[in-house]
Amino acid sequence: MSRGRLIAEAAATLTNAELGAARQEAMRLWREVTGDLSGAYLLESGAPVSPHCAAAYTEAIRRRAAGEPFAHVTGYAGFRHLTLRSDRRALIPRPETEGLVELVLARVPAGRVADVGTGSGCIALSLATEGSYDAVVGVDCSTDALNLAAENRALSGARVALVRGDLCQPLRGGSFDAVVSNPPYLTAGEYAALDPAVREWEPRGALEAGDDGLDAIARLLDVGMAVVRPGGWLALEVDCARAAVCASRAGASGWTDVAIHQDLFGRERYLLARRSDFL
Repeated sequence: MSRGRLIAEAAATLTNAELGAARQEAMRLWREVTGDLSGAYLLESGAPVSPHCAAAYTEAIRRRAAGEPFAHVTGYAGFRHLTLRSDRRALIPRPETEGLVELVLARVPAGRVADVGTGSGCIALSLATEGSYDAVVGVDCSTDALNLAAENRALSGARVALVRGDLCQPLRGGSFDAVVSNPPYLTAGEYAALDPAVREWEPRGALEAGDDGLDAIARLLDVGMAVVRPGGWLALEVDCARAAVCASRAGASGWTDVAIHQDLFGRERYLLARRSDFL
């Protein structure tokens, strides 16, 4: 079968599965599965495809048409300057979270930082490769997620310590210049209403945080105070619909310089706050 015909049939399969931009996805998967980055598949559409290559591509299209996320089908996701392994063990790294890293680097470019709920390790590894830190620690309660983060650490060559524990529990008090987290922040109802491509493929524990979506954030506002040194920062990704509530809770918990920042889509997505020098 020729390249052109194989890609055309793949696009038709994705269209029938009601996936948007089907032809673009078919071509992206071709590039990822075959490693053909030259664009020759566009110029030489009549060229034959080996049976092995055709089988691998057809299987990738089948998985994508069945609803499996693109990053899981290819096994990789891009995040800032990194290419990371991605599968069911942790959330797929998303562009919105890249902005959280940017905010932390601007305020705390050095010292000691902890990424709580590290998942794939995308935040911790980005901080370690882009900042000038004495130590970067990634914490997660999931052994599976930590194993994935360890694989990504090996891929990136970054110096990150990975420890298992509940939120800030493994961290020594008053020892960090910043604690950063993309915690679960959906309500139970919001989780139930998620697109199946998310709900059926990504860990529930990394998405849902109780009936009001604030369970994990409320705990981080509390326990983070003991871990961050005086004058240090807490940086959280939050749900835009509850950003103001999160800011109010941060102020009530004793954090100062509380501010909400927008993501690249203009949504109120990040909460930053400082621990007072006098606590």
